[in-house]
Amino acid sequence: MLHLDKKKITKTILIFILGILPVFFLPGCSVYKIQESKSFSSTETWLMLPFLNHSDTPEAGKRAADIAATLMRSKGINHVEESYTQDSSNVLSGLDQQKKLQEAIAWGRQKKYRYGFSGSVQEWRYKSGLDSEPAVGVTLKVIDLNDGKVLWSASGSKTGWGRSSVSGTGHELMQVLIDALPLSEYKPN
Repeated sequence: MLHLDKKKITKTILIFILGILPVFFLPGCSVYKIQESKSFSSTETWLMLPFLNHSDTPEAGKRAADIAATLMRSKGINHVEESYTQDSSNVLSGLDQQKKLQEAIAWGRQKKYRYGFSGSVQEWRYKSGLDSEPAVGVTLKVIDLNDGKVLWSASGSKTGWGRSSVSGTGHELMQVLIDALPLSEYKPN
């Protein structure tokens, strides 16, 4: 006959509960890596470059770029220009994202912008399954428009809870990444 030890069962249940309990208080899982670099001037005029979309979600790059521009302004970069527009008369011109990015860099160089802010979206979707958690993965870059070198970069991924939105999860992730952007002349709003 099987003999059950109540103390062992209680201890096992307690360990299980203590191991699982913290999961319910986490705001989703995130991973990120941020490059250290010199400070950038927040008083310069920055050009918001196109974000490459490597996800399966249409317009995810545009959505991420819009959020990033707002976060940059809230960080103290008051001059974020989003004025570069591509020729929209050719439908196929939007398909070559790398070409669009290079054209924007050349345009920014011609207009004498110092910094370009760009990035790419690797994931911007809801996961399959019962909870359909949002999952976001982005990479952000500061580019010296004079020579095209990447001066700073950060990347990360984040999943939210089933009731979270993709844009909210993307906003939270990019907030962490952009907050790590080293700026001189920083004055909080």
